[in-house]
Amino acid sequence: MNSLTLAAAACAALYLGYLIYGRFMSRLWSVNPDRATPAVTRRDGVDYVPARNWTVLFGHHFASISGAGPIVGPVLACAVWGWFPSLLWLVFGAIFLGAVHDFSALMASLRADGHSVAEIAEAHLGHRVRLAFGSFVWVALVLVVAVFMAVAAQTLVMKPQMVIPALGLIPVAILAGFMLYRWQVPTWLATCAGLGALAALMVIGYYVPVALPWGPKVNQTVWMLVLAGYCYFASIAPVTLILQPRDYLSAFLLVFGVAAGYLGLALTHPSLHAPAFQGFANPQQGDLWPMLFVVIACGAISGFHSLVAGGTTSKQIANERHATRIGFGGMIAESAVSVLAVLAVAAGLTWGRGAGSYDVVLSAKGPLVAFADGYASLTSPFFGAVGGLIALIILNAFVLTTLDSATRITRYISEELFGRGLGIVPFRNRWFATAVVVALAAWVAFLPWKTVWPLFGSSNQLIAGLTLLVVTVVLSRLGKPTLYTFLPALFMLVTTVAALVTQSFSLWRKGHYALVGIAVLLVILALTMVADSLMAMRRGPSGTAPA
Repeated sequence: MNSLTLAAAACAALYLGYLIYGRFMSRLWSVNPDRATPAVTRRDGVDYVPARNWTVLFGHHFASISGAGPIVGPVLACAVWGWFPSLLWLVFGAIFLGAVHDFSALMASLRADGHSVAEIAEAHLGHRVRLAFGSFVWVALVLVVAVFMAVAAQTLVMKPQMVIPALGLIPVAILAGFMLYRWQVPTWLATCAGLGALAALMVIGYYVPVALPWGPKVNQTVWMLVLAGYCYFASIAPVTLILQPRDYLSAFLLVFGVAAGYLGLALTHPSLHAPAFQGFANPQQGDLWPMLFVVIACGAISGFHSLVAGGTTSKQIANERHATRIGFGGMIAESAVSVLAVLAVAAGLTWGRGAGSYDVVLSAKGPLVAFADGYASLTSPFFGAVGGLIALIILNAFVLTTLDSATRITRYISEELFGRGLGIVPFRNRWFATAVVVALAAWVAFLPWKTVWPLFGSSNQLIAGLTLLVVTVVLSRLGKPTLYTFLPALFMLVTTVAALVTQSFSLWRKGHYALVGIAVLLVILALTMVADSLMAMRRGPSGTAPA
């Protein structure tokens, strides 16, 4: 089948979903541009800061939710079950589940003074649910930081040309932040300066690769420690220093990279070489249901997105009318990235056991390099031999974004859960709370990341199901229709609990007993929340959503 036809159909469906279903969800949540947002009413200069322009905040939100998730999961799933079920889930899952989840989490947080989903759960469901949900989210976020730390370190080892542009983005972002917020430079000038500096770094990195001399295993350890240090300091700094400007510049990189990928697809329009469907069962990854829906993770729906929406985005949005563009539109845009990832490997690479084929590259070098090779094939008419490197540089910028955003959000939850909720005084200190999070994530990152990924996917998707359950309770208390969030919640909860149970048996046979313990803990916490949520929904509407 022609890849261009598939790309056009998928993108058209996503755009129509945004126009039609996005507007419907806006009416459901009664978006009001005249209502003051938490960024205005609680402005503190550190976490609560109105974004200077909604596009700057879209850049942060899009960069934070994207990362490597919309690439890694779809590339793995396409190789295991085929491109057809992967694309179906990416498109329709994003419209009716993922975008609804992200937008609803953002709106619920805006109406609750910018508080996290865990605190919203406490307001509606009680202290026990807050502790259960907060514990669940905390464990899952440690897995998020660990997985992306390992993936980023592996990529820096495999492609030393990426080191200078990936790490050089940090001082460039700080400079852009000063230009935007301290020196009041016009947004267009700060944007051009930042992007120009990034382009220069990419050229320097290509000609001056930074390859560490100690061998792949030691090199990866070194880079993981460097990334752990970066996570620590970046997640504590004010959002206007690194987070906002870096995410804003990174969003331009991703838009440029995705546009170039689709342009290359239009010019080359290769046929798909990978199988459309490879059967329901796979001896390594498990059955199509439930495993495809947790392996793909971020490209269709991701619980991590709700933590970004209610953790950082809701504290920076200056006007409620921007919520649909950022919350609903951000998920639709991420799905378009995942569609490109599937087509890049399924059409840009050959299939078989030959050198350079999709399955061989995936097995030997991982999903990011497989995507980069496929992307290079699509964009060869105008990027030539450097297309793969450009793709990896863009991806690694987003991995760094996800790393420090996830660490910052885990710090928030640590302070809420352990500091204020359980009264453990040291956790009220952001330096101490962040140190604990980074240390645990670094420890998990030293496990084989492919072993951790399915568990990350399951926990991530279970957060999505639980978040949808929480916002369903919020809508119920407001007397609003709940079917549009309850059905997606039900599907995600059943699917992910089934996946966790399946994975527990598999991990036990492989001797990963610590991961089995995490999986069992997640299932217990999830079932506790489900029971309390259903009881709350039976109480009926109250007309208000308590903060």
